[in-house]
Amino acid sequence: MLFAHQDGAATSVLESSGTAVVVKVLTRWTDLVEAMVDVVAGAREQLVVTGSRSREKAYLAAIETAVAQHPDLVHYRVLYGPPRHRALADHLLRLLELRDPSARRNGIKTLHIGMVEPTEALERFFVASETAAVVPLPSFHGAEGFDCGVLLSREAAVGLVHHGREACASARPVETIEAVRALPVRHN
Repeated sequence: MLFAHQDGAATSVLESSGTAVVVKVLTRWTDLVEAMVDVVAGAREQLVVTGSRSREKAYLAAIETAVAQHPDLVHYRVLYGPPRHRALADHLLRLLELRDPSARRNGIKTLHIGMVEPTEALERFFVASETAAVVPLPSFHGAEGFDCGVLLSREAAVGLVHHGREACASARPVETIEAVRALPVRHN
């Protein structure tokens, strides 16, 4: 049974729960941002954020607040290419001012920032904690936007936390102020 998952014989809890892991479909930008901020605010153990396009001030501020107020929170930021906006690059600098990635709290590193390479890797967008996750989706309202999403339950969130941790572990560390400043920012 060691390789049963390859034969389709083993079914995970997540697979058997199907769409029950979807708590809510978010169809408005304000609902999406609110849900993302709520996931961040509720994180106490782990917070995984992926993507290189973040620029929403309330969301980035919520992440910084969580990192500042919860010293045992382990935060992973996974970039897919350099930041697309100055707001995200500035956010990364503020995270590095709040925490030293080389420090170990209770023996554990609590800040991880990495950039997935090669640049052809498909970008993933989500925020996940130990209790919930939000995955932004392409807009239901028109092209070019990511203003919709799904709020996911604990079962799905745990899977996304694992996904993000693995992606960060295989990414190139970007964990100094100099390294962040050296990243090209695509847009202001």
